[in-house]
Amino acid sequence: MSRKKIVHILHSIGGVDTSLRVLIKSIDSSKFENIVIHGTKDNSNFLDDSNNYVKEYKIPIERDINVLKDFKSIIKAYKIIRKEKPDLIHAHSAKGGLVGNTIGFLLNTINVLHTPQAYSFLSASNSLKRRFLVLIERILKNKKSILLASSNSELERGIMEIKYKKSETALFNNCISPITLDPEFSDISSYNLPDEYICTVGRPSYQKNIELMIEVLKEVKKEIPKIHLVIMGIGVVSPNTENVKRLIKAYDLEANTTLIEWTERERIFHIVSKSKLYITTARYEGLPYAVIESLALSKSIIATDCDGNRDLVFDGENGFLVDADDISLMSKRTIELFQNESKRLEFQKKSLEIFNQNFNLETNIKNLEALYSKYCIK
Repeated sequence: MSRKKIVHILHSIGGVDTSLRVLIKSIDSSKFENIVIHGTKDNSNFLDDSNNYVKEYKIPIERDINVLKDFKSIIKAYKIIRKEKPDLIHAHSAKGGLVGNTIGFLLNTINVLHTPQAYSFLSASNSLKRRFLVLIERILKNKKSILLASSNSELERGIMEIKYKKSETALFNNCISPITLDPEFSDISSYNLPDEYICTVGRPSYQKNIELMIEVLKEVKKEIPKIHLVIMGIGVVSPNTENVKRLIKAYDLEANTTLIEWTERERIFHIVSKSKLYITTARYEGLPYAVIESLALSKSIIATDCDGNRDLVFDGENGFLVDADDISLMSKRTIELFQNESKRLEFQKKSLEIFNQNFNLETNIKNLEALYSKYCIK
């Protein structure tokens, strides 16, 4: 039986990059051939389930809207698709969707699965920009487009706001394999972390809203003077880093915070596993891998009540959900969970249960393969 050829199109950074690498590493390569089209500045070297490198092409696809570069990306991707003749396109992220759905419209012979991983309009700073971005998503959606949502929240938003028919949608939760801590990355002594700390993974940006986390830390310190927050994910695409550092200094929190630039994912797991709890203050998400990893590591979680987070954290069961602007309640919840060991242990047990039931890739990957087979051109 010949393999089905799947072309993935994306701007491969952050959670979107993690998502694709996890999927390609798990998909049965005897049944599916994966090809990746991604940005010129993105990380390369995607491995399949046999540890073989998959074919990849680089085009000038970037996160922000740039008419010239976007046009060039569409043209280059179109030529690649014509050359490779795939059975299906899987477009990841907003920009991947722009390129993939446009090609699907132009060719009109191939289905395009679009996984937004958090719609771009959720980042809009005003209602006019939001309406414009929603309109773009609606225009790009065509009869060859299928929404492959990464969470129930994303699925519902696609139906309600982008106006997908339910028959034009499918769901495949972001998933990961169970985490086994690698002893090779167990040494975290160089970070000089205290014995007790809380942590988060997320680049300082509008989406992750780390500024809110610093405001919460300021309030928690009044009750727990030695509270310590570890922020992982400081990197190149972290536009709010200096603002976060300014707040830390202004609130005299230098001794209460550790900022960690890029480090191996396996080392992050060790840092998260030793933390008292995990916290996220995101304004919006698709289905955040960092939180899924925290579930797999059996952590109790405090999270803002937004798309993605509310699919993973259930208030009073494995953590607490708090409105995104409620600094007071998030501070109280952090203090409560930090100090209440029995509650924390109860939440930790439930987190692992939720992971195993819903987000374990080893049991769910066959569902994605079935969706690929369903939507491949006949």
